[in-house]
Amino acid sequence: MSDLEWWRQRIDEVDRRLVELLNERSRCALEIGHIKKRLGLPAWQPEREAQILRNVVQSNGGPLDDAAIRRLFERIIDEARALERHVMEGGAYKGQGKE
Repeated sequence: MSDLEWWRQRIDEVDRRLVELLNERSRCALEIGHIKKRLGLPAWQPEREAQILRNVVQSNGGPLDDAAIRRLFERIIDEARALERHVMEGGAYKGQGKE
């Protein structure tokens, strides 16, 4: 196996782990959506979003710079908020995984 193939396999494995972690995070967001609905809280809470972004930037050890981490997590947060809103609007989430 060439170095290139080895590194590509490594990236594929990391990608699988990222998908698993992103789905775990999304399940948490779904539960939070149920709780927010029950408590009558809005889906978007800017202070919490700012806290999350501060946390991930503080934990960043590179090689991605802080701006890149912030952009990635802004997108992750957007997707989580969409799940929360869906649940809060009374939608059921099947989570089938394939479009």
